Amino acid sequence: MDTHIWVWSLLEPGRLSRRVSKALADPVNEVWTSPISVWEILVLCQKGRLILQPDAMAWVSAALSRVPLKEATLTHEVAMATARVVLRYQDPADRFLAASAKVYGLTLVTSDRNLLGGKGFSVLANR
Repeated sequence: MDTHIWVWSLLEPGRLSRRVSKALADPVNEVWTSPISVWEILVLCQKGRLILQPDAMAWVSAALSRVPLKEATLTHEVAMATARVVLRYQDPADRFLAASAKVYGLTLVTSDRNLLGGKGFSVLANR
C-alpha cells in the first residue's frame, strides 16, 4: 500500500473507500508495505507535514508491530524496475513503490493521481 493509505488505515480509516477497507481487512489478502513508506513518513514528520505521537520513530515501530505486514524489500531488481514503470511525475518514492508492486506482483493501493495514472504495475484506487 502507498504511504498515505498505510497512515490513513491506522489514523483516519474513514478516508479509505469501502472497497479499499474491505480489501485490507480480507484475511485472504496479504498486506505489504515498503521501507520507502517508512522513510516517507519520517521525512514528512521532519518537515512538519505530519505529526505522530509520541514521535515518528515510536509511531512507526508501534505500527509495524501492531499490524502484520509483509515487507517489500528494496532489492537490485526493484531498483532496476524503476526504469520500467511509467509515471507522470518523477517522484523517486513513487517510482520505488510502483517498481516494488511490479517486482513482487502486488496491487498498489493508492489515492495518488501520479500512481493511478501510471503504467507497468497494478493499482487499486482509493475512490
